Amino acid sequence: MVAQVRPRSSAAEAGLLAGDRLVSINGVPLRDSIDFYFQAGEESLLIELDRGGSTASLTVHRRMGKDLGVELLPPRPAEISTCANKCVFCFIHQLPKGMRKSLYVKDDDYRLSFLHGNYITLTDLPEEALERIEKQRLSPLYVSVHATDQELRYALLGKPRVKGDLLPRMARLARAGIRMHAQIVLCPGWNDGPHLEKSVKDLADLHPGVATVAVVPVGLTRFRDRLPALRTVAPAEARDLVATIEGWQRGYRRRLGSRLVFAADELYLAAGLEPPPPRAYEGFPLLEDGIGLVRRFTEGFRRALHHLPREVHPPRAVSIVTGELFAPRLTALLDQVRVDGVSLTVLPVANAFFGGNIGVAGLLTGQDVLAQLSGRPLGDFVLVPDVALRDEANVFLDDLTPADLEAHLRIPVRAVAPTPRALLRALLRDPVAV
Repeated sequence: MVAQVRPRSSAAEAGLLAGDRLVSINGVPLRDSIDFYFQAGEESLLIELDRGGSTASLTVHRRMGKDLGVELLPPRPAEISTCANKCVFCFIHQLPKGMRKSLYVKDDDYRLSFLHGNYITLTDLPEEALERIEKQRLSPLYVSVHATDQELRYALLGKPRVKGDLLPRMARLARAGIRMHAQIVLCPGWNDGPHLEKSVKDLADLHPGVATVAVVPVGLTRFRDRLPALRTVAPAEARDLVATIEGWQRGYRRRLGSRLVFAADELYLAAGLEPPPPRAYEGFPLLEDGIGLVRRFTEGFRRALHHLPREVHPPRAVSIVTGELFAPRLTALLDQVRVDGVSLTVLPVANAFFGGNIGVAGLLTGQDVLAQLSGRPLGDFVLVPDVALRDEANVFLDDLTPADLEAHLRIPVRAVAPTPRALLRALLRDPVAV
């Protein structure tokens, strides 16, 4: 289904409209958006469509070097392949009841993995899907591995109906030229130690088909009733783990030409260690996993410091909200801002809503921000990270909005993107226009 058509694009000139349901291109039926993009590479496209219940056809002539100008609607929940696993660490199983329905959707859809970088387990993938991945070269894919030992992985995935053996499937995809990014959610006492070493070694044997291995510490909330017992990674364990991973990186870089395995920023922060330099992230391919975000932000902030004004008018005092995990580093960075007329305060907000070890800014709720800022001197305005807001409605996970916070705190509350340039611009521009 067409969501919108860019004005003056090839599709607009051909008469394609938002709301059109695309049926086929050049006689080839379309199953989904992947088929559309796969077939839409020709210069001339005969598109059959359904418009308000009536069939129609039109021809689109692609301009050289330009896209068609079409944006498609995302699949509806009923059209997504959902996850049948019950992973012992699944974050969705740790959500409280009563939140909006979209938060409880567990996808395990290879199409979303290709299009959006969502992680899939490959456990329930039918043969026809594997053949399609190979034929259309749907690469890269993002694979939830967690362990390569078959019995251990079976236990980690909650003993699903289909047991399957992961490595043969990944080897098959690697032979077909499919590039994969593997993820290991580390659960102390389950898949660490020798199990982690075996998993990384097995995945390294599939390089370059397996391009990266992300090691991410398990996130635990307070809503774990009747779920398997898990614990977080302790600071001493995080330090040992980072040292081990960096040792593996040195070996794989010599042997494979790539570091291959990367530790999440959370492990460096929990260990009290400085993240490695930018070159160690090899182009930052795993930012969505929280790998390299701290280093990229730090380097960008240091560059931006060279372009600050000496003073601003009118003077302002600003409060910046962030999660507990990043607060110490953000405070150290903002201490380097030497601009007359600006007073900055970092306000780390503890995640009382989820509890556990959840300390990232992206999972902050409006009610926690409101409760922990109420009654405090906040200055002229408050900045909240826009990564904590979801959906087009601009709402926190608990459906509160920045406007709700404004009404209760009686002070302007503005969302800001988690980039150095966006943050500094919001701090230094006219407070009324933020």
